[in-house]
Amino acid sequence: MSMATRTDTQSPAPHVADSHDLIRVHGARENNLKDVSVEIPKRRLTVFTGVSGSGKSSLVFDTIAAESQRLINETYSAFVQGFMPTLARPEVDVLDGLTTAIIVDQQRMGADPRSTVGTATDANAMLRILFSRLGQPHIGSPQAFSFNVASISGAGAVTIERGGKTVKERRDFQITGGMCPRCEGRGTVTDIDLTQLYDDTKSLAGGAITIPGYNAGGWNMRLYKDSGLLDPDKPIREYTETELHDFLHHEPTRMKISGINMTYEGLILRVQKSFLAKDREAMQPHIRAFVDRAVTFTACPDCGGTRLSEAARSSKIKGIGIADACAMQISDLAQWVRALDEPSVAPLLAKLQHTLDSFAEIGLGYLSLDRPSGTLSGGEAQRVKMIRHLGSPLTDVTYVFDEPTTGLHPHDIQRMNQLLLRLRDKGNTVLVVEHKPEVIAIADHVVDLGPGAGTAGGSVCFEGSVEGLRAGGTITGRHFDDRAALKDTVRKPTGTLEIRGATTHNLRGVDVDIPLGVLVVVTGVAGSGKSSLVHGSIPAGAGVVSIDQSAIRGSRRSNPATYTGLLEPIRKAFAKANGVKPALFSANSEGACPTCNGAGVVYTDLAIMAGVATTCEECEGKRFQASVLEYHLGGRDISEVLAMPVTEAEEFFASGEARTPAAHAILRRLADVGLGYLTLGQPLTTLSGGERQRLKLATHMAEKGGVYVLDEPTAGLHLADVEQLLGLLDRLVDSGKSVIVVEHHQAVMAHADWIIDLGPGAGHDGGRVVFEGTPADLVAARSTLTGEHLADYVGN
Repeated sequence: MSMATRTDTQSPAPHVADSHDLIRVHGARENNLKDVSVEIPKRRLTVFTGVSGSGKSSLVFDTIAAESQRLINETYSAFVQGFMPTLARPEVDVLDGLTTAIIVDQQRMGADPRSTVGTATDANAMLRILFSRLGQPHIGSPQAFSFNVASISGAGAVTIERGGKTVKERRDFQITGGMCPRCEGRGTVTDIDLTQLYDDTKSLAGGAITIPGYNAGGWNMRLYKDSGLLDPDKPIREYTETELHDFLHHEPTRMKISGINMTYEGLILRVQKSFLAKDREAMQPHIRAFVDRAVTFTACPDCGGTRLSEAARSSKIKGIGIADACAMQISDLAQWVRALDEPSVAPLLAKLQHTLDSFAEIGLGYLSLDRPSGTLSGGEAQRVKMIRHLGSPLTDVTYVFDEPTTGLHPHDIQRMNQLLLRLRDKGNTVLVVEHKPEVIAIADHVVDLGPGAGTAGGSVCFEGSVEGLRAGGTITGRHFDDRAALKDTVRKPTGTLEIRGATTHNLRGVDVDIPLGVLVVVTGVAGSGKSSLVHGSIPAGAGVVSIDQSAIRGSRRSNPATYTGLLEPIRKAFAKANGVKPALFSANSEGACPTCNGAGVVYTDLAIMAGVATTCEECEGKRFQASVLEYHLGGRDISEVLAMPVTEAEEFFASGEARTPAAHAILRRLADVGLGYLTLGQPLTTLSGGERQRLKLATHMAEKGGVYVLDEPTAGLHLADVEQLLGLLDRLVDSGKSVIVVEHHQAVMAHADWIIDLGPGAGHDGGRVVFEGTPADLVAARSTLTGEHLADYVGN
């Protein structure tokens, strides 16, 4: 008996399953990582920090999260894997202790014109079911309220095999959709300016069509010239009514043109299909400029921009239709749903209520469900993706976040911190790539990468607690408690930019004078109307250079040299020095290695297995033909020039035989924004978010303009990089430019000459100017949320 008692009081030995409490990474070599080895505690909050380009994303996203997803995909059958994206195994020796990874990144949500906040979060689907059950008059199933489903009806004979006999029966079918028939569920109709499509004084043979891509001799032009329907030598203004209809509105018809079977259709139909069906932001700049010139978008007069048919708009619950519900601010919609007491749909109401409350909890209560998802900023898109995970009962998974505080006011960062801690406290591993000290401060474990960026980074500088980081000598540790001081004196404005009666989105007839010739910071909580004021009232154009948050696009063939236009003067310099064509010095043109087509690697597709990329044996990864590499400029061939870092290339093109002023000017701008370590030929796909942001900034700095408008230029920047950015902004202002910055970072606010604070809240609680003045006055007054946080930051 005593023996039994003694045995019971002994602590049981730990179960072997409880020993797997670390994610072990050994020998990670993705991108710039240099044999990185780390041990990350599970069920804890780990923050990865370091200067922009130090390898944070390479370690967290391209190694840990990518391998977790790849291993999960391998659990599916080969048939299912054939429909999934194939992921290559990361360059790493050992990855141990992985759990299922849920990635919440800053990739913009699909900018399809039909995608809205409601469709992206399933809130619309739940509302459609709700209205199909409770809406009066009852008009049909949930798809009767969907603006993506058209109404279709038909009738005809069907043949059925029954009892050994063939029987014909008449069948009718009808689908009741909610799509507005006029705008086809887009909410806008287009009006095309015909004078931008063609010059009616010219004939087709004389180059009448002025649309990009309709060149003389090209297939687009030959489609009309050789169709036989139109006289190619007759000026368009002399066309008969029939000819003009055939030219502009002819229905699609298969016909033989120049011996080839082609589909002939009217010019307006082709423009609508090839340009208007695409996302404007995804277009090339010259195509976008054409669309802006030729097409005006107006709200559909039939549905009033709601995208829904008259029947869908007529069905209501307590006087509210589905279009009204989607147009409401989400925080108001949540109150309306809470007031519905219908036991028959209680589970649906509970789920919808939770989803809408999650929006408010995450700081997005100011959005509406009908907001197009393509208009969300990177930070907003990331938080919308977070919503589906907030109430998830899953535990022991790894959540991976990419700078979740992007676009957040200091007031909102506290709320985001609570959400991250809540996910951890449910028993999940939370990995966060972040620069903000407020987020680093709540970490259980910190991994600091560096010491520099690009080839100077890729090593672990520190691993441990926040206190250890503060005491450590790393760049992050040294800058952790940095606080920018308020300026002793501020610059005097040279003029003012008057904005009167601004009403874009939630702005309430805002009148404000923006001083010119100084550094102006526009701030306020997320959703207060900052971007609406700046971008809505100061459109990019004559004298205004506007740099927004849109992501830069580029394939693995794109690099800093091609993106910035640097390659053009370099190619010309090589061509002039060697007496040959410039096209030879492009890996995307005549100079490309014929084996790999200028890619430098040969890709082998292995169906469901990850494709294999092997260095091209012909050019040894240099991407150019051997004959091209025999041409030199300043003792270097083109592949050696593209392998140079920006700082070295800046010296190379500054003087001597290789002196090229146009190339040197671009390289100086790249060095100015802190990208001196990038190699000219590094693929854009390997750049971090902060590096892409600064690459875009360097490119736009070349544009001529007296006013620069920047939207959150500190996104993706380390504390040390922010100092360099402030120096750049100062140089711009000192050179006579006016700089207007939409920003949340307190260091930028403190550095400003003038602050315009919007608020006091978000959505319909914002849209007003709550403060105008110097940062010192804002701190002294402490009259707004921004004032309180800035005062705490500068220690007042």
